[in-house]
Amino acid sequence: MAYTTIDDPSAFFQTMLHAEDDTAFTFDGNSDLQPDMIWNKNRDENNYEHHIIDSVRGVSKLARVSTTTAEFTSADSITAIGSNGFTTGADDNGYVSSGTDKQVSWCWKESATAGFDIVSYSGNASARTISHNCGAIPTMMIVKKRSDADNWSVYHRITGAGNFTILNTTAASAGSSTMWNNTTPTSSVFSLGNKGEVNANSQTFIAYLFTDIQGYSKTFTYEGNSNANGPFVYLGFKPAFVLTKPIDSADNWNMFDNKRLTFNSGTSPFALTPNNANLETTDTHQLDFLSNGFKINNAGNTVNRGNTFIGIAFAEAPMVTSTGIPTTAR
Repeated sequence: MAYTTIDDPSAFFQTMLHAEDDTAFTFDGNSDLQPDMIWNKNRDENNYEHHIIDSVRGVSKLARVSTTTAEFTSADSITAIGSNGFTTGADDNGYVSSGTDKQVSWCWKESATAGFDIVSYSGNASARTISHNCGAIPTMMIVKKRSDADNWSVYHRITGAGNFTILNTTAASAGSSTMWNNTTPTSSVFSLGNKGEVNANSQTFIAYLFTDIQGYSKTFTYEGNSNANGPFVYLGFKPAFVLTKPIDSADNWNMFDNKRLTFNSGTSPFALTPNNANLETTDTHQLDFLSNGFKINNAGNTVNRGNTFIGIAFAEAPMVTSTGIPTTAR
């Protein structure tokens, strides 16, 4: 059997920890990575939002994840994307770099091999389809209006085409027949209704589309149990990045990665919440990254209340390579 089609996930996703402005930063993965999407958060300051930069809109165009605000221009945040990293500018506003503040950047390469596509389009307020190049059926989509203030709308295969979740709020998932037109994406197009958040007339939009790739990426669901012996979520790989959200309650999204969460016990700063500008929290043993998934080990935090959760994860290494070599656990 084929365990994975991607033996080295670092060719398509890496996390960069960095500080200082006006500096070139190089990834440390096994493969070079020229990122097409950079999602950044200042780890030291409470009032700096999450920001996304991508190669489709251009490095000077920032989208502020934690708010509804329209896309804006900053010529000195990220000044260049290189063949294996990126360069930050002076960034006096602190969007992506700010003096010696600690920063984290999660970085993806746009590729059908890795099941990730970035699509820019203009709205027409009518039910329609938009072409994509994911190479398979998208299992998660994040859409933001570029030209005006509005929410970040999320499609997830678990909640389906009749529902949506909002990335910039704590709101539970909600039903809508006019968001995704009650139509599941296909391997070539995704569908939109006339809802303004994703298809307002004459407005411009950006969509980030992901699909599950065995051994590299996976959308998932699990049931929290409010117990220190929390659920295990099988992914088929050792995770480098995990994003989760309870869909049946008003609670935070939570983001984890293998560069900030470096060991599987004790107290460590690692949870970041894209729906607000908060600093990463310090909590006791929220979860473990394992060779084939992750295990939750905390009763009282927002990744293990008695709710239904959805999420997406990306790999540090496949559980077993295409040549049959198993990965090591921590």
